[in-house]
Amino acid sequence: MTRFALAACLAATPAFGADLPNPLTDADFLPVTRDEAELGQLLFWDPILSGNRNISCGTCHHPKFATGDGLSLGLGEGGRGLGPERRADPDNPPEELIPRNAPPLFNMGAKAVTAMFADGRIEVDPARPSGLRTPIEEEMVAGFDNLLSAQTMFPVLSQDEMAGHYSENEVSQAARQGFITGEGGAWQLLSERIAAIPEYRQRFEAVYPAIAAGRGIAFTDISNAIAAFVALEWRSDSAPFDAVLRGEASLEGAAARGAELFYGDAGCASCHSGPLLSDFGFHATGQPQLGPGKKARFEKHSRDVGRMRVTGRPEDAYAFRTPPLRNVAETGPWGHAGAYVDLATFVAAHADPSTALDSYERSVTLPGTPLAEEVWQVMDDPVEVDEIAATARAGGVLTETQVAEIVAFIGTLTDPAALDGRLGIPDRVPSGLPVDR
Repeated sequence: MTRFALAACLAATPAFGADLPNPLTDADFLPVTRDEAELGQLLFWDPILSGNRNISCGTCHHPKFATGDGLSLGLGEGGRGLGPERRADPDNPPEELIPRNAPPLFNMGAKAVTAMFADGRIEVDPARPSGLRTPIEEEMVAGFDNLLSAQTMFPVLSQDEMAGHYSENEVSQAARQGFITGEGGAWQLLSERIAAIPEYRQRFEAVYPAIAAGRGIAFTDISNAIAAFVALEWRSDSAPFDAVLRGEASLEGAAARGAELFYGDAGCASCHSGPLLSDFGFHATGQPQLGPGKKARFEKHSRDVGRMRVTGRPEDAYAFRTPPLRNVAETGPWGHAGAYVDLATFVAAHADPSTALDSYERSVTLPGTPLAEEVWQVMDDPVEVDEIAATARAGGVLTETQVAEIVAFIGTLTDPAALDGRLGIPDRVPSGLPVDR
């Protein structure tokens, strides 16, 4: 059955059939070599890339929680444990919660991904010398293989995510003072840690000919390897919906009706388009704001204006990147601030944001820390809530049955192979530090 036959099967119009995406193929993904991905696997799970050697990429992007952390807002530096069981470290308490929900990592190696993070602060831009637009453009160096690789430079520089707080270690001090590249910069300090471990040196030399020829290990090499791992490990193109797009299966019952709504009257596909179900654009959808918000250290106001912080344009206020929907049924809590712990509630709110803001029940999943008591600063201010609501696009009310049908369709995007991963969690890492299993 072709994807157009699927449309007929769903008793939809020809326009509905035309809106279905093409199936994903190898050509849609960045090429990855197994050796590079296996090196990246070790680096992804090794806490040595955090300032205090206590957090790995996998701490907040764990397969147990569908490559997230299972929290509305996470806890990086200053935390112990995984997921909803993560708690503040009494010996080194956190200063702030992570300001946004941990994004899932599925299909981040797809060529269609043109912007990273909820505000798109790193994005493809052919007009820039590096080919990328980032907040630290003056620090950008050659050598990042792609957008996914460049993304890894941010968490290791963030004091609340991986770097650690000021004066705790040499990496956090360098990052706080703005020393990123060059001699004594945060990236060099991390690269030197890796280069000092014989097993890592040997593996880098085996993967990268320039390093085997005598060039030292650069941070871009570390980033490229991690990107290769993420691209291989969590590629997702074998969900039931993929079988439908390839003409190998059809949708039935509630899932079929949900697809017809998604690609038809509910209008979901106007933003959640293409095979990744995202236009990678930015839209104001009236999401509740939790926690400290994305702000500079000197700013006391906690509102998160999203894309506007990147562009400076008032029309971008409270707009956030359209998230891809692969495996989204497993990646809660949902929303850029993780404001919803129930997918059906989120879908209904997404359709009618103004009403949802007025009736928001504040049911969230947060780590164990006194900081969790401060998450409602914005929602407790009626003026702030009105500003968020004013920017949201007009919506339409979905019935309870329609919500359930859309959720049923979303379930067909769940890919067990991607959720399981391909290389998995290593038993050990070359640094000898503990692995968050």
